[in-house]
Parts: sequence; C-alpha cells; structure tokens
Amino acid sequence: MRLRFDQRILLLALAAGLPAALVALILLWTGDYTPKVQWTLTVFIVGGWTGCSFGVRHRVVQPLQTLSNLLAALRERDFSIRARAGGPRAGIDDPLAAVMLEVNELAGTLHDQRLGALEAGALLRTVMVEIDVAVFTFDGLLLRLVNRAGERLLGSSADQLLGRSADDLGLRACLEGQTPRIEQVSFPGATGRWEVRRTTFRQEGRPHQLLVLADVSRPLRDEERQAWQRLIRVIGHEINNSLAPIKSIAGSLESMLASHSSRAEWQPDAMDDMRHGLAVIASRSDSLSRFTTAYARLAKLPAPRLEPVPVAGLVERAIGLETRLPVSVEQGPRVTVRADADQIEQVLINLVRNAADAALETGGRVSVGWRADGRVLALWIDDEGAGLPNASNLFVPFFTTKPNGSGIGLLLSRQIAEAHGGTLTLENRSDARGCRAHLRLPL
Repeated sequence: MRLRFDQRILLLALAAGLPAALVALILLWTGDYTPKVQWTLTVFIVGGWTGCSFGVRHRVVQPLQTLSNLLAALRERDFSIRARAGGPRAGIDDPLAAVMLEVNELAGTLHDQRLGALEAGALLRTVMVEIDVAVFTFDGLLLRLVNRAGERLLGSSADQLLGRSADDLGLRACLEGQTPRIEQVSFPGATGRWEVRRTTFRQEGRPHQLLVLADVSRPLRDEERQAWQRLIRVIGHEINNSLAPIKSIAGSLESMLASHSSRAEWQPDAMDDMRHGLAVIASRSDSLSRFTTAYARLAKLPAPRLEPVPVAGLVERAIGLETRLPVSVEQGPRVTVRADADQIEQVLINLVRNAADAALETGGRVSVGWRADGRVLALWIDDEGAGLPNASNLFVPFFTTKPNGSGIGLLLSRQIAEAHGGTLTLENRSDARGCRAHLRLPL
C-alpha cells in the first residue's frame, strides 16, 4: 500500500528520533534507577519522541494544506483569500514565507485581471447593445450572439434567433465572399446597401465567425448628393463664366449689325470691334470645350489593364516628350511593375510637365528618380521652382493656377495611381527649393 505524503513525513520524523530514544532507553533501563523513575522517564522519552515527530509532520503538512486551499480558491475564481507569510519576523530568506508571498501576489494579480476582464466585458456588452451596427457571432453556421441592432435588422428577438442557422436567417451569403465589401441586401427589418465585414476568432477552442453589417445607404446618398452639388456648382460656374461674355458680346455685335445697313458703311473701329468680339467668342467657346472634354476624361477613366512594365522605359518615354528643358535621371534599380503602361506614362507626362512649368519660371532644373522600397516602387519628380504656396487645393477638381490649365491633371493622375493600388502626393522639398511629386506603386 502506498503511503500518503503526511504518513511518510511522520515515519521519517520517527526514524530520525529513534536512535536517540533507543540510546536513552537502554541507558535508563541498564542503569541503577528505581522502577518508578525508569517508567516515568520512559513515558517522558517516548512521549517527547512521538510528540516531536507529530509536530514535524504538522509543520510540514499544514503549509501545504494552506497552499492547496489557496490554489483551490484561485481555481474557483475566489481571489479574496490570502495566506499568512510566516508572521512579522519572517525574512526574505524564509523559503516558506517567500512561497506564501508569491501565492498572495498571484492571487492579487489574478484578481486585478479578473476585475479588468469583467469591466471590459461589461463595456463590450454595453457597446454591442447600443451601437447602431448589426453584430452576429456564428459557431459554424449556428448563431450564438446577436445585438439589439441585429434583432431590429432581422425583425425578431434574440430568443427567437439564437441557435438558428445562417441559411434560415438569410445571412449565408454574408458569410461568404470577400470582406469588406458593400452589397445590396434585403432583410425583414430593412433594405439597402450594407457594408459587410467578417472575421474569425476562437472561443473555448472552437472557431467562430464575427459578422458585422453596417447600413451605408444614407451616408452614400449624402456623399453622392454632396458630390453632385459640388459638381453642379463647378459646372455652373464654368459655363456661366463662358456664356455671360458670349451673350454680352453677341448682343453688342447684333447692335452693330443693326446700326450699319451695309458693310461699306462700317468704320475701321467698328471692324476692329467686330473682330475682337468674334475672337472673344471663339476663345470662350474653346475654353468651354476644353472644360467639357476634361470632365469627360475624368468621368470615363477606364480600369487599368495590368501587364509587366519596365520602370526605366516608362521614365525614358515620359521625359522624352519634354523638350523645353533637359530632365536629369537618377538611375534606380531595374525593376518591373504590373501596370497599365499608357495610364502610368500619362501620369509621368503630367508630373514632368508640371515640374518643367515650375522650373522654367525660376530657371531651375527637373530630375526624376526611383527606388524599390520593399514591395513598393517609390518614384519621384523634383523641380527647383517656387514651391507650393498652398497644397490644400491641388487635387480639387478643375482648380488650376495656370492660365490655360484644365484643373484635372493632378486629379486624373492621382485617380490613376489609386486605381493601381498606389498613391500620389506632392510636397515642398526639405533639402532644396521647389516641389517633389512622389508616386508609389506596388511592385
């Protein structure tokens, strides 16, 4: 039979005191003592021996029982119990006191963590209840959690929804496909365009899916309305700017024609006024034509057709079209990007032309360079012009500082860059005078 730990401690204590007890008893019973003294001392020796042995057992087993109770309380998530760390005279060198102190520290840490988890859980539940976004949690295809917005969306209470499958709830399509995405979906409680976001997590060792549905119908309509309002204001402003002088000059020409019966009666000044009026009409008509053509280009930009394109060749073709000043090239690595060569070349042509326009005003230079930054191509065009006095309007549609500019070159270039998964930024140079256009594209 296997002895318990406390029984082994007791036997070890008895064995440790046995030689001394035997020697004392032998000396006692072989000496010249009366029987009364012998029996009295025998009882005293045996009692002291066994009492000390049981005392050793108690001193070893009691702290272990205390630790066992503490650990059981921790397992039951009761962090209010603490152990006495050996009394006030227990020093740092006392192993038992050190163990008790560490257990107490562990209990305090677990208590704080549990309190923080409870508070975080309460906050999360409050947010989930109050947030105006439908949140669903699925274990496989079975619904395990739904918030108040989800109940309104599906037109039922949580008691009626929990445990049902995604097919029964009409959410199976939302658990498939790419994420995030915007999709037109109809539910019992609402119909419109929804942003679908999905992610996975594990709870109690099992995989779960978190589905979030946000109604974007109203924000999208507001954005569309604001975009149309801005567009109408811009178009109306440009058309009025062209039509007002055309109408005025046309009326003046009509009056001139009515006041002169024949061309022979026209004076030289009248002929000059007629020519000037016709020139203004032609100029404003051309401006209006350029404006509508620019808008058509911006509105009808096709999706890029991606193919491998050497960067060096793109740069060479773009700078080859700039003949007003030489453009220096800082040769970068021989890399290839997947891009629409025509569109990216148009971006580079626009940026080089803008840089040359700025440099010609100050007699500066233009340089182009590129490098591979991880999995991204970083290409820049530097000029030594006057710099950017205000960069906030650079990408505003139809805003331009050039007399004959259309105001869509930079906007069109950024639209092309973003369609390729890249970015286009312009900023004043920190190392020299002028501006830097920075184009980043994925390699």
